[in-house]
Amino acid sequence: MTRIVFIQQDGRQQAVDAQSGQSVMQAAIGAMVPGITADCGGACTCATCHGYVDEQWVPRVPAPSADELDMIDAGCLDALPNSRLTCQIKITGELEGLVIRLPPQN
Repeated sequence: MTRIVFIQQDGRQQAVDAQSGQSVMQAAIGAMVPGITADCGGACTCATCHGYVDEQWVPRVPAPSADELDMIDAGCLDALPNSRLTCQIKITGELEGLVIRLPPQN
């Protein structure tokens, strides 16, 4: 299991144990993390799983695809350079301790 930490806008933290191969979004949905609704179920078509990869983790998370970047541009109100769709980040052991900050709204 790989531990992922989600941080809400108010600073509340929720640590989630995730299995290798699943997406960060799937782990969040399984743990009922507030703010991740994932309306499209992980198809990279809705941006309701938007999160910010903590700055220290940006170089360690695989880069987003062109499709993901297009969806972030089109669907995220509060996009930042470290914005990601959590459905597109696959869990590996190297992501132990990954921190995802949640935007004001999804």
